[in-house]
Amino acid sequence: MSKDFFTAVADRRSFYGISKEAVVSDDKIKEIIEHAVKHTPSAFNSQSTRIVLLLGKEHDKLWDITMEALRKIVPADNFSSTEDKINSFKNGYGTVLYFEDNSVIESLQKQFALYKDNFPIWSQQTSGMHQFVIWTALEIEGFGASLQHYNELIENDVKKEWSIPENWKLIGQMPFGKPTAKPDEKQFSPLEERIKVFK
Repeated sequence: MSKDFFTAVADRRSFYGISKEAVVSDDKIKEIIEHAVKHTPSAFNSQSTRIVLLLGKEHDKLWDITMEALRKIVPADNFSSTEDKINSFKNGYGTVLYFEDNSVIESLQKQFALYKDNFPIWSQQTSGMHQFVIWTALEIEGFGASLQHYNELIENDVKKEWSIPENWKLIGQMPFGKPTAKPDEKQFSPLEERIKVFK
């Protein structure tokens, strides 16, 4: 599938209706992840982003873990809508887990003490860029995706299940799959309220 950059950016949306049907090969998905991690910029070239790609049963396992974590805090009589939401993610083909390596950030804070308060902020910005690049690249290939944040609820269980280093901090979860429903029409605030140009 071929799209110019601006078309790909415009077409990238949050898709909640997704299926397990394969759109491209697993090797192609891995290639997308590798390209994004290699070429997406980071402050001080920190390269602090870490990615875990879950496919097949491993993807299903993540959302089972999330479901059980939510079951502990959501009242049983209100749980059906939560269950439907988590199952919509589980219905997908895979999930990209985004982490930031705190040991890299802490090392930079020691090396460049003048900027130490900024490195955690820049780390989040770095993760955001990786999320956007991967999300858009998946969209180009025909996948629909969304970005979720069940971080505090599932981080410990995720680290235990997949032997994730303790210094990796979970930032977000991106379930993806073949779209089965179109997203709602996107609403845009007026650009003149959001952009200023001086010349």
